[in-house]
Amino acid sequence: MTYRSIFYLNTSNTTVYNTSLLCPHNVNQSLMIAEPEADSVYWGLHTTVPLYVALIVFPLLNFRDVSFFTKFNSLGTLSVVYLLVFVIVKGYTWGINIGTIFTETHPIKNAAVLSGMLALSFYIHNIIITIMSNNARQDKNGRDLTIAFILVTVTYTLVGAVFYICFPLAKSCIEDNLLNNFEMHDVMTAVARILLLFQVVTVYPLVAFMLRSEAILLLPLKQSRCLTVLINVAIMSMCVLVACFCPSIGTIIRYTGAVSGLVHIFALPSFLQIRSLQLRGKLTWWKTLFYAAIVLFGAGNLLMQFFINE
Repeated sequence: MTYRSIFYLNTSNTTVYNTSLLCPHNVNQSLMIAEPEADSVYWGLHTTVPLYVALIVFPLLNFRDVSFFTKFNSLGTLSVVYLLVFVIVKGYTWGINIGTIFTETHPIKNAAVLSGMLALSFYIHNIIITIMSNNARQDKNGRDLTIAFILVTVTYTLVGAVFYICFPLAKSCIEDNLLNNFEMHDVMTAVARILLLFQVVTVYPLVAFMLRSEAILLLPLKQSRCLTVLINVAIMSMCVLVACFCPSIGTIIRYTGAVSGLVHIFALPSFLQIRSLQLRGKLTWWKTLFYAAIVLFGAGNLLMQFFINE
């Protein structure tokens, strides 16, 4: 169930109405009127759409050559470029709207959510290692990785900051997937959804390849075509179930990020460093406290996620 939001912007002599924006789970009486909008039986964002996408993507998961995934993934940059243009155009159309930022901001809550999400960005290095280890020019890995980090930082910052600052409704209306804040009949949004689907088709196989590779390493089974298909079915099934019954992207990212971050970022590196220092006879009490504090920080980051009300 979604809501169509009708909001008005007061200028010096006119009131401009706009019905192209949605606020699915927050209704501010001073800004909008909400009315239910029924989903189609054949096209539901959290019912049929995940199944359609699964049917499209699943055949691509069964390729064994990682170079196919990395080359295919590069086509997804088309979607990123369009999303940048989309956000900039919408932001220019709306103008700057910062009136509600200071009244709606919850610094502690926002910091906890952000820290959980950021932890996942480090865990994604598993995929980066897989990609970089298959590069033809290994001597260029440092340069390529630096460029990639810069582009990702610019993209995330530009999209997040421009959309948040310019969004004309209450900031709490902003969805995890910002495209859900727009009506389906909006032309630019329709194109963005198509390109986003294309990006999912290009990116998801690479992520699934990484997960499958790690699963095969953990399973005491010999790699085979049958095993590959079974693991792909398991991965796809879990993703479809999550998309249908727990579609909140932000919640999924912050919980998985906090858990994986605690294990792979804060705990394991600290324990390994402590053990290494111990074996070399260089472990001191203050170094032990320092690395213990890092682990406690990661545990606190995970614990905070359970006290955030969305």
